[in-house]
Amino acid sequence: MTPHKTNLLALDFEALRSFVADLGWKRYRADQILAWIYKSHVSEIAAMTNLSMGDREKLSEKATLSHLQIHTHLKSSDGTEKFLFTLADGKQIETVLIREGRRRTLCISSQAGCTLDCTFCLTALEGLKRNLKADEIVNQLLSVQALLPEGEAITNVVLMGMGEPMANLAAVSAACARMIAPEGLQLAPRRVTISTAGLIPQMETFWKGPVSVNLSISLNATTDAVRDRIMPKVNKLYPLAELMAACRRAKLPPRKSLTFEYVMLAGVNDSLEDAERLLRLTQGIRCKVNLIPFNAFPGAPFQSTSEDQILRFQNRLLQSKLRTTLRKSKGRDILAACGQLNSQFTP
Repeated sequence: MTPHKTNLLALDFEALRSFVADLGWKRYRADQILAWIYKSHVSEIAAMTNLSMGDREKLSEKATLSHLQIHTHLKSSDGTEKFLFTLADGKQIETVLIREGRRRTLCISSQAGCTLDCTFCLTALEGLKRNLKADEIVNQLLSVQALLPEGEAITNVVLMGMGEPMANLAAVSAACARMIAPEGLQLAPRRVTISTAGLIPQMETFWKGPVSVNLSISLNATTDAVRDRIMPKVNKLYPLAELMAACRRAKLPPRKSLTFEYVMLAGVNDSLEDAERLLRLTQGIRCKVNLIPFNAFPGAPFQSTSEDQILRFQNRLLQSKLRTTLRKSKGRDILAACGQLNSQFTP
């Protein structure tokens, strides 16, 4: 029987140091291995050339470096790439690499499927299969980075792929800690963003926690009637008034603000009356609004707001000095844009 090998990517920093100590090695060996994994992005132990040949052989007997298995890799006409990864238990997740200028943003998943039932999102049709472990979240970065040509690096990470990150907060926080740590991927905290549909207790736990990365809130409506229709599960638990009150209570560092994501659905949430209500909802909150054109998918019950109406909506918010950006849709032709991820729709 082949002896079980430890996947080094599944170990957090302290667990890896303990593993190295159990081999009878000194602590600096753990730091060397961490540097190979998170700085050099090696895919095999044999590449760790500042370990002696004997040490590499000994480590290979006990451990492995297992990146995620790529099932499908699609490339969009705009340069966006989508990866369908197969996990160790056969579950599948999607990850999207978005190129824009010098920025390389990786949109990663926190769950296989999703626990919520937002009607404008294709992932919701999968239902929840399971939460991802912290190493499976980080491994999406490591696996994609290992495929990039020399000199090209992931600069930003958004947890806006499959799943509701706040429903898997412990693993998401542990993964983000690895992303921003000096011995980890060394991403600036401002370059890591978690998105949530508005799970208030978890948001408040996150704000009190040690991992200070950005938080975006998927708002998408200015009345409970509309939010009940398009985000029924979460809005019944935490209606708009409660959600906005929680956002007002957030003790943000001086230079941080919240982002409210707003998917534009034709005839549903895109009127100038909605813009007026959005101004009232966000009053007193240090924030910006990110308008997102709806990205269609097979069987979608909505259409995207016209470009002219989106601009009218945006201009009304800007007139009242509410910072408002318009997200460009990337990867639509391969179902890689916001709201289009679903492993069952990727060949």
